[in-house]
Amino acid sequence: MIIKVCGITNAEQAATISTFVDYIGFIFHPQSKRYTANAFATVAAKKTGVFVNASIKQVIRVSILEKLEAVQLHGDESPEFCSALQHQIPVIKSFGIYGDFDFEQLKAYESTVDYFLFDTKTSAYGGSGITFNWDLLDRYQGSVPFLLSGGIRPELLKKIKRISHPQLAGIDLNSGFEIEAGIKNIELLKQFIDEFKS
Repeated sequence: MIIKVCGITNAEQAATISTFVDYIGFIFHPQSKRYTANAFATVAAKKTGVFVNASIKQVIRVSILEKLEAVQLHGDESPEFCSALQHQIPVIKSFGIYGDFDFEQLKAYESTVDYFLFDTKTSAYGGSGITFNWDLLDRYQGSVPFLLSGGIRPELLKKIKRISHPQLAGIDLNSGFEIEAGIKNIELLKQFIDEFKS
């Protein structure tokens, strides 16, 4: 299972957390309370830049400058947008899930992304700390593996481990493990990940 931790704003934490996760996310969306202007160099995990409705030129420029190894698109990016980027860097496309979400729309993205990320639909773009109804995942019948996101907290561990969807590839952890926005409780994070993997 892939473990991704997102919303890192501190260089020391980035270096520590990256030693026990697979992907580490830096949010390049200025309106986010977890915004950072750079992805810190000394990390062992795959550096992932999170963008919301940025231009292709901007995503590519930041990816090169910050030596990103993946991008996560958290806005309203089209399949064509994703495809243009995927030729240069792995793409994770995020979708906000809600009761009437139409999973059929994801078919258009199947050849243009490496992973989907299923988050909770809110008025903002992620980081809400709210979970969606995970029973909705049963409606997803696509071929692209996905990461589960949206309000994952330590007390949800057993529930997550019961999810048996064939395309569940990993989890994305953020606000449920924070001391404050952008600053993680590393001990809590490591304990959760160790138990998740056991």
